Order: sequence, then C-alpha cells, then structure tokens
Amino acid sequence: MISFSRLAVPFLCLVAIAYSVSGLVIPVLAQQKTQELAKVPGVWRGNIHVKKPDLIGLDKLTFYTSTGYPPFNYYDEEGNLTGFNVDLAKAICDVLAVECVVRVEDWDNLIPALNAGKADGIMASMRITTPSVSKSDFTDTYYSTPARFVGRVKTKAINIAPERIKGIRIGVVTKTAHEAYLRDFFNDATIIPFGSSKGARAALMAGNIDLLFGDGVSMVFWLNGSLSNGCCEFRGGNYLESRYFGSGVGIAVKKRNRRMRHILNYGLNQLRSDGRYEELFRRYFPLSFY
Repeated sequence: MISFSRLAVPFLCLVAIAYSVSGLVIPVLAQQKTQELAKVPGVWRGNIHVKKPDLIGLDKLTFYTSTGYPPFNYYDEEGNLTGFNVDLAKAICDVLAVECVVRVEDWDNLIPALNAGKADGIMASMRITTPSVSKSDFTDTYYSTPARFVGRVKTKAINIAPERIKGIRIGVVTKTAHEAYLRDFFNDATIIPFGSSKGARAALMAGNIDLLFGDGVSMVFWLNGSLSNGCCEFRGGNYLESRYFGSGVGIAVKKRNRRMRHILNYGLNQLRSDGRYEELFRRYFPLSFY
C-alpha cells in the first residue's frame, strides 16, 4: 500500500525517559548535542486575524483520532489516550470553552465516521493531499512533516544533491512517498527499498547503505533513542514538497462544513497567538525534526 500520510520533558533534562505503546517501551533522550532545540513549525498564516465565529449552540466538540502513532496519538502505560494531537484537541476545546470528547477509531474508518456525523473533526495527523481533500475539508495546517536524510556519524559528509549523488546507496521504505520522491529526483543513486523502517535502519547501522531517507518525525525519536546507539545523525536539509508529502497536517472536517472549519481555525489561531501552541509543541518535541 502506498502511504502518503502517515515526552513531555524539559529539553535541558539530561536523563533518558521512555513512553510505552501497547507494552513496547520506546526510550527517548531528552538531550543530544547533535540535535537542535525544536523549531516550532511556521505554518500559520502570519498575523492574519481570524474573526471570532458564532458559537451559539455549540457546547461540545467531538474529535476522532487513531492510536499507535506516538507521540501524536497513543495509549500510555496506564491505558490513557494521550499525545500531541489529543492535547491539542483539548486545548482547542478549552479556548472555545466547550466540552471536549476525543474518541478512537481505526484509521480506515475515520473519514466514514466523520461523514456519518459521528465527529466534528479528525485529529490524527492526517495529511492534506489530493486524495484526502477529495473526501473531506481541512483546517489550516498546524504542522508539517518533513522528509530527511540520515547518515552514520563516523562516515564522511556526502554532498546530497541529485547531480552529485551517483552511486550512493540510499535506503528507503518501499511503496511510500519517500521512495517515489527518490526515484523522481535522485535516480542516479543506488536506491535500496526495504519492507520496513526497522530493516532500513538496521542496514544503515550495519553500513550496508550510505544514507536513509524517510519521515523526519519518526527518525528524530529513533536518532535520540537507545535503539540507534548514537550511530547516526541528520544530513542535509528538510524536504516538504507538497506533491509528495502533502501540504502539511490539518484537522479534517466534513465536506462543505464551513462553520466547523471556521470554528476550529479560530481555536488554532487563538492557541498560536497566546503561546499555548508553542508550549505544547516543545513539550512533545524537545528536539527538532526540521
């Protein structure tokens, strides 16, 4: 299947922490010298004022999300639904002074549930792409997920430019937007597809490939966790081409529900204006994936 979509600690803390997903403990270091302090995504519409919507009759917002995508939406060790998306949904409800309900649904059932009127919005890191906008409308983007290259720390720097990368072995998870991007723009490289990110990362650590190309968010947690053993680091800049990686992540709303889109955009804008969005983002992402 071709995929086009898819910690909370102070940065200066020196101890390692871990979060658990269905019994799998994923360690994350709160600090590593090779990584930068998280950059809050500059995806908002500048200083454009979003007019306060009519909230008469609105006393509750219901969001649907999925699980198994830490740190965005997942169950913690005590079985509580948590994550960046979950907390952001609750913050929107708080700024609008309405009750908040966040429910879980399988990924494939999210849009059908929205269209059936079971939810006001989908808060599940759903990318704004041509296929997704044919099924639902979206709020403004509240973050973007860049693609990044990763290389081994002990190897010499590689000039990551399409015209200079001939023969370089690049690993990528097969049947993804990342593979499609490589084959369109880095086809002089030796592209080596893998069936999973685990296999691709193991190949990089073993020196069987020179670079790994993939999702920057998942890679920053791997790079700063114990599973990578400090082997690797980001190389080059980030890639955000919307044709491959979408136009960022937004809250999905039912088609032509302009009122709800306006309400949620107002809530997002208020959170960004008063600094609560930045505080929440840095809490979950103390290290930069941009």
